[in-house]
Formats: sequence, structure tokens, C-alpha cells
Amino acid sequence: MATANTFDLSGLTALVTGSSRGLGLAIARGLATAGARPILNGIDAARLDAAVAAFRTEGFDADGLAFDVTDEAAIVAGFTDLDARGIAVDILVNNAGIQFRKPMLDLQTADWRRVVDTNLTSAFMVGREAARRMAARGRGKIINIGSLTSELARATIAPYTVAKGGIKMLTKAMAAEWGELGIQANAIGPGYMITDMNEALINNPQFDGWVKSRTPARRWGKPEELAGTAVFLASSASDYVNGQIIYVDGGMISVL
Repeated sequence: MATANTFDLSGLTALVTGSSRGLGLAIARGLATAGARPILNGIDAARLDAAVAAFRTEGFDADGLAFDVTDEAAIVAGFTDLDARGIAVDILVNNAGIQFRKPMLDLQTADWRRVVDTNLTSAFMVGREAARRMAARGRGKIINIGSLTSELARATIAPYTVAKGGIKMLTKAMAAEWGELGIQANAIGPGYMITDMNEALINNPQFDGWVKSRTPARRWGKPEELAGTAVFLASSASDYVNGQIIYVDGGMISVL
């Protein structure tokens, strides 16, 4: 039977990639509020340090780990550093990602690769390093961040759509291979959220109107509204949930 303690993350450490701002920062704060020790990640050292300092001011035992999620050697070095410090990652959130908008006929292969590497290949590489250590302990939680485009496409964001569709299937592949090792891998598919990355869209009256008319909630989502789902997937409440993607989108993906 689920109780309040089922969702308690006290004593667990959570690494959230791309968490110096935006959705990652909100997810990390949600996990920390539930008791987890957050390890924030980013490539901008100054912004990462500021985020860690803010968390500590709020009373969280936060730490920072700066590495580029597209750099395999840097990822391995980051986990090796954690090993040396005796820090075990119990919860991994693969959140780091970028957007790039351009029609496919004009899209350069280098830009395609950059988006796919940042949004998809990184989740495989970071997930693999975390899972190697989780498997040795016989437990672990991996949460990949997908998107509405894990299911549906929009024009001009082909590499992002392909990467997020890949996140859905990577999550299932992780569940298929690592479930017997005590690892649960699931994903969250955010809807249209109020973030820096979406600022241009939010300020576009036509797009803003489309989002609000298309979403049953009639509004954009708030980053902190992902926290509850993240805590569920990070906690023992989801120990028999594996390979799933949960859409936190105000109902958008469910309606015509």
C-alpha cells in the first residue's frame, strides 16, 4: 500500500543533466524537496555554480558536476569523480537537450547530428554509465525526458522530433535489458512549458494562441508541474513501472 513514505527520497542521490536552469532545475528542486540529494549538471560553470549556491541557500545538500553530455570521455570522467568521492547515483534524470528550428530541405547534417547527439545519444551514454553502477547495487531509477514529439511531429523541428521519438524507444530498450538488474527506466513527456527555450514561441501571439486553444488546460505548463511525476518515477512507488512514458501536457496529446 502506498503511503507518504513511499514517495520519500531521503538518503538517495539524484543526478539531473542540464539542470542549471529550465525544466532540469525544476525537476532537481522537486526531487530535493522530496528528500533526495541533488547533483546539478551543466556546461556553463558559472551558471551551474549559481544554481548550486541557490539550492544550498534553500537548505538542500546540493552539489554540481560540470560535463558536456555529448562528450563521452567527460561523462566517464564525471562518474569516475563521483566514484572517487563515494557518491552513488541512485536516480538519473536525462534532461539535457537543445532545440533547432529549420525546414528539412535546408537542414545541414551537422545540425541534425548536434541535436540528435545532445537529446538522444547523450541519454544513452549517461544512462549506460549510471546503469553500470546501479546494476552492481541491484537497484536504480532512470528518468528520460521526452516530449510531445515522442509521439507527434511538427514542421521545422525534424531532428528534435526524431531524437525525442528515440527517447521513447531508448526508455523501452533500457527497461528490456536492465529490468532484471533492479533498474526501472521510464520517461516524462512534457507539453508546452514556460521555459527560456520556448520564450520566442510564448511571445508569438499566433503560436501562444495555438497552444492555449489546442491544450484542454488552456494554458502553458509550468516547469514545477513536472516535479510530482519525477518524484513518483524516482521513488519506490514506481518499482513495478518500467519502460513507460508519462505525458505531462495539460491533455494536449489526448485530444483532436
